[in-house]
Parts: sequence; structure tokens; C-alpha cells
Amino acid sequence: MAIAGAVAALTISFTVLIVAWRTPRYDSATSGTPAPPLLTRIVDSRAFTIATRSVGMTIFAFTAMAAVLGQDRLTNPVFGIIYVWLWVGLVPLSVLFGPVYKALSPVRTINKAFAALSGSDPAKGVFTYPERLGYWPAAVGLFAFVWLELVFPHSTDLGPLRLWCAAYVAAMLLGGALFGERFYERGDPFEVYSTLAGKLSIFGRRPAPSTEAARGSAPTGSQRSESERGILVLRSPLANLDTVEIGPGLVAVVAVLFGSTGFDSFTGSTTWIQFIQTNETIADHPSLATLANNLGLIGFCVAVAAIFAAGTMLTGVADGTARRSLPNTFAHSIVPIIVGYIIAHYFTFLVEYGQQTLVQVSDPFSNGSDWFGTADFKPNFWFTYHPTFLASLKVFAVIVGHVVGVVAAHDRALKVLPKQHQLTGQLPLLVAMVGFTVGGLMLLFSG
Repeated sequence: MAIAGAVAALTISFTVLIVAWRTPRYDSATSGTPAPPLLTRIVDSRAFTIATRSVGMTIFAFTAMAAVLGQDRLTNPVFGIIYVWLWVGLVPLSVLFGPVYKALSPVRTINKAFAALSGSDPAKGVFTYPERLGYWPAAVGLFAFVWLELVFPHSTDLGPLRLWCAAYVAAMLLGGALFGERFYERGDPFEVYSTLAGKLSIFGRRPAPSTEAARGSAPTGSQRSESERGILVLRSPLANLDTVEIGPGLVAVVAVLFGSTGFDSFTGSTTWIQFIQTNETIADHPSLATLANNLGLIGFCVAVAAIFAAGTMLTGVADGTARRSLPNTFAHSIVPIIVGYIIAHYFTFLVEYGQQTLVQVSDPFSNGSDWFGTADFKPNFWFTYHPTFLASLKVFAVIVGHVVGVVAAHDRALKVLPKQHQLTGQLPLLVAMVGFTVGGLMLLFSG
């Protein structure tokens, strides 16, 4: 019934859009209402920047301390901080407040400190960031993280996690030194992840008139420093979503985020568990289970990218428009689907293990300490004890995410597709999204 309702919701939404939404409604250069002056002064103030950077560095220093000096036990809070608070918690925080990781980013802060010591500009590196790289560095970084979390057999051992984090920090600092802050906008996996989710918030930036005149209105590839943030505006999440910067590798980013979450659901299904546990060959050779998980993760990510690419490219194009550019052009429409599915799949994980991490941070060295007075906090498992409400919430999140994605894709289609294909050209993408909805819900409830 949930799947049938979801398919009906998407189909009805598309039909209504065809009738009532015949012209594009979103423009990154003009959409949004300027935020209240007081809010703008606070957010753009030096004190606010120092405060957010300080919070980010404090969390970073605490996590590094627990990773280096803490015991290799599951009670070490570093696992909860990274796998729960950072990876899953970034989504709701970014949806509520915008790209929070960019404000807190410890690697940006360290890069600024190094630039201050050397007397250089942190916004500019030794080289200009090659725009042909686009989001590919972030896609690689995101895949490396989900591989560590979902596939690597020792993901809950402190050594591998510590090594991954050290490699991440080193790569980000090297990238910032070589290409400046533009590298973080395109290459930092967590910043790109947070920024995409933040496009569903009500907070956004609109280029100042002088800046806009200098570089054009398209949300693609121009070089920007953090000081060129533009005007803080309030606008609808759909209008904000339309401002996602198009670039090479954007489809790879959304495919990794969506595909890895789907694979995580699939590994909890009866089919996969029986395959891994009852296959005699795999039982005798544990390395084959790891190989199967590797192939499964890659397969899910590739399948998402292939289905989406086919859904966007099976249409007519305007003169001068390259068909191969369409997947990246429409990739922003997958973001609400990702957010909806992450909320549905990881909601209880975030709430319950997030509370457990709050307990663990008071005892970073697992020696019975109570640094922050939370060691005796009792986690609340209300959602687990109300499965009907939880199931309804999950279905609602998935359906809303897909409906918002359909709306975003429709508005973009009105901009880029020739008039004779604005209706029929969207049908392949609608079929792809219906497939994502059905597949997502089936995986969600298969565990």
C-alpha cells in the first residue's frame, strides 16, 4: 500500500505540474527575500565566524584526542562522533540551517591559520582549480568514507578510522594549499554533502548586483572566495535547490550518497543475509563476503547513476545543448530524494546512537570519567517502541523527498528542454524516479 501510494503521489504530482506549472519559476539571481538586517549582521559578523570556527576546532580537537589517546573499544566516542553525529547528523542540521559544515570546517580553519602564518590569501592557492575536475574529488572522498563504514571489515577498529581521518585532513590541507578555498567547495566530501543538503533549507545566498554583473547569473564554475558570499536571503527550499552549482561529477556525488544508503538497506535484507551466511563457499572464505560487499556497493552506486543518466538523456535537446550534460543539469533533483531516504533509513540510528554518543563523550578514555555530566544520561528509545508511527514517518520522508525531486526536475526541464519535448522529455525521468521510490521503499522494509 505504501509503494502504491508513493507511485500515485508521484504520478499525480507530475500531472498537476504539467497543467499548472508551465513556466520556470526559479532564478538564482533574483529569488529570495533579503534576510532581516539583524540576522544578516550577526551571520556576516567576524564574531560569528570566529565562534563557529572555534566550535568546529573544539570538536575536531576533542575527536582527535579521543582517537589518538582513547582506547580501541566501541565505547570510544570517536565512532559515534564520526559515524553518527557527523555523517548522519549533518543532514538535519544542514536542512535546518544551511551548509553548516562549511561554517564549522576544521580544515578550512587550519588552512586559514597556515595562510596567516605565511602571509598568503587562503582563498587563493598556487594554482587555479581546474573546473573540469568539478565534484569528482568529493565523489571519490564520499565513496571512500561509505566504503570504510559499510564494507571494510574493521570499520569499528580505531586504527583504520584514525588512519582514514588523518588521510582526509592531509588531502584537504594539500588541496587547499594548491587550489585555495574553491577546492573545499568542490573537493571536501563533507562540505559538498552538507552544502547539497543545505540547499533544502530556507537560507541561501544571492550574488550582490555588482558581483553578479561581473560574472553572470549561472550557478556554475566561477571562482569565488569566502568573502564573496553575496546577500543572505530567505527563500523556499525549491528555489534554494535550484541554485546548486552544476559541474562535472555532480551525478557521481548523488549516486554515491543515494546508492550507498540503498546498499546499506539491502545488506539488512533477508535475501542478502541468507546469501552471505548460508553460502558454503563464502563461509569457508570470508574474503569472498568482503568481495561481495565491495561489488554490491559499487553496483548500487553505478546503478543509480546509470538509471538517472538514462532518465535524463532519453529526451530531445535544444540546438547547442550536449545530451551528455543533462544528467549533471538535473542532478539537483536527486538531492531531496537522498535527504528523504537518509532520514527514513538512519532516523532511529541518529536518535538512539546519537544519545549513546552523548553518554560516551563524557568518558573519552573509557576510564569512568564524567567530563560533561552526561555519563549517567539514559537514552530514550520511544521511536523503537512505536513502530507504526516510525514506519509512517519513514514512508512520509521518502514520498515527500521524491515529490520535491519531481517538482525540481520539472522546473529545470522548462528551462533547458525545447518546447516540443518539455512534456514527453520528462517521462523517462519520471519513470526513473518511480523506480527509485519503489526500490527505496522495498529496501527500507526488507530488513
